[in-house]
Amino acid sequence: MAKAKSGKKREKNAGDQPTLPGTREASTARESSPASATRILPMQLQIGDRISDETGEWEVVSRPYTTAGGKTAHVRVRRVDQAAVVEERSWGAHEHVAVKRA
Repeated sequence: MAKAKSGKKREKNAGDQPTLPGTREASTARESSPASATRILPMQLQIGDRISDETGEWEVVSRPYTTAGGKTAHVRVRRVDQAAVVEERSWGAHEHVAVKRA
C-alpha cells in the first residue's frame, strides 16, 4: 500500500544546497557583457562581425558560403587597422568561431 504524502511542500532549493553551475537559475543570474566574444558557427557570421586571432583583429565584409558539400565555410575578412588588407578565411562547418558582434 502506498504511503500518503504529507501536506507540506518543500521549496525547491530552500537554502539548504547551493545552485549548481550551468543550471538555469545560475545562468540567469550572470549577465554577459555586450563586448564579450560569443562562439558561433561560421555560417552564422554576419557582415560587421569582428574576429580576433594572433595576426590581429578582422572584420567580416561578405556573407559566408560553403563548399565541399557544405563541409567547409568561407568568408572574406579585412583588417580593422588596414582596410586594404583583405583575406578569405575558411573553417570546417562544424567548428565554432569566437566573434564580437557590432
